[in-house]
Amino acid sequence: MIQTFKYKITFILITSIILLLCAIWVISIGTVNTPLNNLPYLLFGDIADTEQTLRNLLLNIRIPRVLLAMVAGAVTAVAGVIMQALFRNPLAEPGLMGISSGASLGAVIAIVLLGSGFIMITTFAFTGSLVATLFAYLIGKRFGHSAGLLLAGIAINAISFSIIGLFTYMANDHQLRDLIFWSMGSLATSSWTILLFLIPWSFILLSILSFQWRSLNALLLGEREVIHLGFNIKNLRRHLILSVALLVGPLVAITGGINFIGLVVPHIMRMILGANHKYLIPASMLGGALLLLGADTLARTLISPAELPVGLLTSLIGGPFFLYLLLSHKQNN
Repeated sequence: MIQTFKYKITFILITSIILLLCAIWVISIGTVNTPLNNLPYLLFGDIADTEQTLRNLLLNIRIPRVLLAMVAGAVTAVAGVIMQALFRNPLAEPGLMGISSGASLGAVIAIVLLGSGFIMITTFAFTGSLVATLFAYLIGKRFGHSAGLLLAGIAINAISFSIIGLFTYMANDHQLRDLIFWSMGSLATSSWTILLFLIPWSFILLSILSFQWRSLNALLLGEREVIHLGFNIKNLRRHLILSVALLVGPLVAITGGINFIGLVVPHIMRMILGANHKYLIPASMLGGALLLLGADTLARTLISPAELPVGLLTSLIGGPFFLYLLLSHKQNN
C-alpha cells in the first residue's frame, strides 16, 4: 500500500515538473523562435526599444495561449473523468450530455443570425451549453438511472446538430468560414482578460470536484451501492452534471470544439494509476494540460506562419484511440 501510494505521488510530481518545463519551452517556440536562456531577459530585463515587440509577443500572445491550453486541457480531462464515473463507462466524455453541441448551436445562432463578435458568440455558446444540459437532465431524470441521462444526451445532441446543419446551410461564405474554424477549436482567442475570468472559475470548480473523489469511487460500484454507502444518488448526479456543465460550458464558448481530450486522458491515467479518483483527478488535470499544450504547439508550428485548428489535431490523436477503446471494450465483454 505504501509503495503504491509513493508510486502515485511520485508520478503526479514528475508529471507536474514535466508540464512546467514543457510550458517554459513552448513559450520560446513559434514563428519567431526565442532561445530559452534569453527568456528571463526579454520578460523582466531592461530591453532595448527594438526588442519591445518581442516582449509584447511573449507577454500578450504566447504566455496567455500556453496558460489557456493548460487550463482547457485540465478542465476537459477532469470533465471526462466525472462523466466516465457517472456513467461507469470508459467511453463516456464531456459532450455526452449535450454540453458541446448546445454551445455549438448557440455560437452558430450568434454567427448566422446576429453576425456577432466574440463576446456575443461566447455568451450565446455558454447559454446554449447550459440550456442543452438542462433539457438533457430534465428528460433523463424521468428514467431514474444514468442510462436515461445518456439517452437524453444523445437525443439532445442529435437535435442540436440537425439545427446546426440547417443554420450552416443558411450561412454565407464569410459566416461559413467562421463556423468551420470555431467548430474545429482554436486557442487563438487567448488573452489575459479571458484568463482572469477562466482561471479562478476553473480553479473553484476543479477544487469542488476534487473533493468528490469518495463519491466518484462509490459510483464505480453501482448506483445501489452508492445509496447503501449513504450518498443521495439524485443529488449527487445533479451536482456532478451541473458542475461539468459550468466547467466545460465557458471553455467551449471560448475555444470551440476540442474533442477527445476528455476521453483519452482519463483512460490513460486510469491504466497508469488505477481507478481511485483521489489520484485520478489531479493526474488527469496534468495529463490533459500536457496533451493539449503539445497539440496546440503542433497546431501553431506545423504550417507556420499559418495555423491548424487544434481540435483537428486532438481528433487525429483521439480518433484511433477511441477505436482502440471500442475494440478492447468489446473483447472484455
